[in-house]
This record gives sequence, structure tokens and C-alpha cells, in this order.
Amino acid sequence: MRARRPPGRHRRAGTPRVTYREVIAVREFRALWFGQGLSLLGDQLAQVALAVLVYDRTGSPLATAAVYALTYLPSIVGGPLLAGLADRFARRGVMLTCDLLRAALVAAMAVPGLPFWVLCVLVFFVVLLSAPFSAARAALLPEILDGDAYVMGSALQNMTNQAVQMIGFAAGGAMIAAMGPYRALALDAATFLGSALIIVSGVRRRPAPSRDGAKPSMWTMTKGGARLVFGSPKLRTLVLFAWLCGFYILPEGIAAPYAATFSTDAFPVPVITGLLMAAMPTGTVIGAFLFSRFVSPPRRLQLMGWMAMLSCAPLIVTALRPPLAVVLAAWVLSGVGGAYQLAANAAFVQAVPAERRGQAFGLVQSGLMAVQGIGILIGGFAAERLGPEPVVALAGIGGVTCAAVLTMMWTESRDKTARVRAQAAA
Repeated sequence: MRARRPPGRHRRAGTPRVTYREVIAVREFRALWFGQGLSLLGDQLAQVALAVLVYDRTGSPLATAAVYALTYLPSIVGGPLLAGLADRFARRGVMLTCDLLRAALVAAMAVPGLPFWVLCVLVFFVVLLSAPFSAARAALLPEILDGDAYVMGSALQNMTNQAVQMIGFAAGGAMIAAMGPYRALALDAATFLGSALIIVSGVRRRPAPSRDGAKPSMWTMTKGGARLVFGSPKLRTLVLFAWLCGFYILPEGIAAPYAATFSTDAFPVPVITGLLMAAMPTGTVIGAFLFSRFVSPPRRLQLMGWMAMLSCAPLIVTALRPPLAVVLAAWVLSGVGGAYQLAANAAFVQAVPAERRGQAFGLVQSGLMAVQGIGILIGGFAAERLGPEPVVALAGIGGVTCAAVLTMMWTESRDKTARVRAQAAA
């Protein structure tokens, strides 16, 4: 039987825009979409389970934050070193291998009584394997969907990721309270097996991509990307806006010890931990929808600095030790402010030459993972001594201060660009 032609391929000009229904009708896209959603749901459940498990065993906010940070830090290594596997081997095979290896590693994590250091090593390698898997999936998607269909498929995957993150964190706490963290980790291992089964049955075999010509070394690409990004004041400011997330992501890393301050018989620590970890993704979905739907592109750039400050300012209220409802509302509002990343990303794409975007985005992504992981580690270290409430408030103060400085830099850069354009027009 002939393979179904992806929607969007060979469409004539003037034909109706590709719909979500048409994209979902493509079998291979459905396999990637369902497999991604299933494994991501298991990952969110596992993150809550790990936070609860480590805090129960150690009683240490630092240890809890350290394990949570391990879900970010391996990407710094895995991104540049392992993502290239998707260009050297068949991408379907890379995805299957990563899923099976992650299933085995997470199953080992589900063994009760595992030493803490072994648990950390397993977490590191599970996250490390996500780099080649994600690279293979991203490279495979344009082969399955083309043109407008690719845009629609990417948008659908992004919306699904946010929704799954909210559901996984919010429901994960209740599930862990009922089944325990070890069973939750076993369930996460099963989701990787389920993802592998979906890929085997839904994605057809393809040969490994060809390698035409010599490729520059990783060090050469890194130096070129660094010169491009940090040599331009505009790009440098946009990158720093992106890295500002290190401040407002920090509270997620100490959600379990923070939840312990609100724990009651009716609302145990796992339930509150899940609610806290789901608050910011919930706000992000709301903010992204409103910001993209009702704000024009030029206006988004004008509001970017104010939104960046909003992403951190609500966290300051935790210094007053408010009730849980107020904390959740503040974290949701912080997530709404995080929608400024849409404007920063769009401006960055437009400012970077098309032939250099891979290098630039690779550098920014590695830095993004680094600032989140390091921020969480610092937050855990500080919470060990000060408690979670003042640490979250300090993160908010630091974030607002940096956002204000970046806003002034961005305004100056935009004004300078406007003056140059006016002089050129005259």
C-alpha cells in the first residue's frame, strides 16, 4: 500500500489552509504525537514522585532541588554531544533505542531502597537520553509533514506539551498520594515502553540521513554561535531575556519543601506539591493564548519588558507567608508574565540569519537549561538555611531587578534602531 501523502505537500497556491483534522489524519504524525504525549505525561508524574521521594528520604530541600536540577543539567551535555546521533543513524531507530533504555533506567529507579547517589545517576542518564530522542523526533517531523501542515503539527504538539504538563503535575500529586512514588516511577517506565510500541507500529522505517561534505567541529560551531549572539547588543539582550527564566523557574525546584509548610491531613504534601508545580504552566498557557491572540506583534515587543517583570514580581508576595490559595494565584500570574518569551523568541528568529540559526539556537538552548538547573540548585541550597518562602521572594526580587535593567536596554536598542531607520529614510 502506498504511503499517505502528508497534507500540505504539493498544495497549490490559493487552496484552503491545512486544518488540525488533516494533520491528525496522518498516521505517522499521530504516532509521534501520541508517543510524545504519553512519555511526557509519565515524566511529569515521575518529577513529582522524585521530589516527594527524595524529600521523604532526606528531609533536605537541597537534596530535593539537586535531583530536580538533574532534569535540566544533562541537556547542557546531551544537546551538543548526542543530538548529532539523529543525523548519523536512522531516526526511528534512535527514538526506539532511547525509549527502551529510558524504560529500563526508570524501572531501576522504581526499586525501593535504592541508594541516593544511584538514584541521581539514573536520573542524569534518563534525561541525557532525551536529547537524541528529541533531535530525532524534530528532524523526522518535516519528513512526515510539509509546508503549512508542519506548522500546524508543531503548534499542536506545543499545545499538547503544555496541557500534559499541567495535568501531569496537578494530577500527579493526587496519584502519588494514592499509589506511592515507587509505583509512579514504574508507571513512568511503562509509558516509555508504550511510546516505543506506538513508534514501532505507527512510524515506517527510513534509512539513515546522508552526510554530505565535511561538518565543522562542535568547538568551531560553538565559537561561531557565541560570536554571533553576544557580538550583537540586540541579540545579547534577547538572549538574556530568555535566560531570565532561571529566576521564575526556581520555585518549582523547592515545591516539595514549600508544600510541607501547608501540609494537612486533608491536603498531604504530594497533592500540594503537584498543585504548586502545575501553577506556573497553567499561567503560561493562559498568558500565551492571550498574548498571541489579542496583542499585535509590534505591541508584543513594547510589552515584553513589562511582561518579563510580571513573570517575577508576583513571587515577592511569598515573603509575607500568605495562605496556599494566594501562593497558587501568585505562581499562576508569574506564568502569565512568562508569555513574554513568545515575543523574545520571535524577535530573535528575525534578527538571526537563516543560515546561522542552528548555531545560535543551540547556544541559547544550552544556556537556558544551565540557568534553570543552576537556579534550582542555588534555591535548594538557600532554602536549606532560610526556608522556602524567603528564597522564592528573593528570586522574585532578583528577577524583577534584572528584568528592569533588560527592559531599559531593550528600549534603548529599539529607539536606536528606529533612529537609524528614520535617518536612512530621510
